[in-house]
Amino acid sequence: MRVDRFLSNLPCFNRQQVRLLLAEKRVRIDGVVTSNPHSEVREFSRVEIDNDVLQLGKPLRHFMLHKPVGCVSATKDPQHPTVLDLINEPDKDDLHIAGRLDFNTTGLMIITNDGSWSRRLTQPRTKLPKVYYVETEQDIGPEYADTFREGLYFAFEDLTTQPAVLELLGPKSARLSIVEGRYHQVKRMFGHFNNKVTRLHRERMGPLVLDAALKPGEYRALDSHEIGLI
Repeated sequence: MRVDRFLSNLPCFNRQQVRLLLAEKRVRIDGVVTSNPHSEVREFSRVEIDNDVLQLGKPLRHFMLHKPVGCVSATKDPQHPTVLDLINEPDKDDLHIAGRLDFNTTGLMIITNDGSWSRRLTQPRTKLPKVYYVETEQDIGPEYADTFREGLYFAFEDLTTQPAVLELLGPKSARLSIVEGRYHQVKRMFGHFNNKVTRLHRERMGPLVLDAALKPGEYRALDSHEIGLI
């Protein structure tokens, strides 16, 4: 919600008073002074006027998880364990997943209650690369890299994938960098060559790299530096 609308909805201010408060730079959102009426107030934002707190907000939380095989990327599931089942934190129902992984895909997963931050991390328009280690059933030919770089047409969505970078590591292994997260995208890209993906592991999302110290199923909070990278 826009901050001017948020303030106008309160019984103590009318629109003229709100405009004056903003012009006098007496409004703070999450500790930052704002005079812009279009500034966003979120569910977890702390809103203050002078020394008065109008909305306390909740602390923003950001976690890095090493997702194991056999775990679904969901907050609830009636049949399978979920990634949130691996998180032992209070109020974890407030958390959501930033960038899902398939049931048998492993690696870096980000879990947070910061919606604006997670959108910056995952939206294709930000062009933050998602990097995967891939193993396949058959040899990976030299033509794969050129095709992935040009983009593949997905008829189901009626779109062409954005350019992707493939680094060959071995006859049947590679590192793939994409900026999207289409449904089963990596498997479908290799499926274009009738080559089945036998292992898929996400190593990185933008500047965030999976902590090598985390074993499958383990997680830790992101530090302030990592949060500030997004």
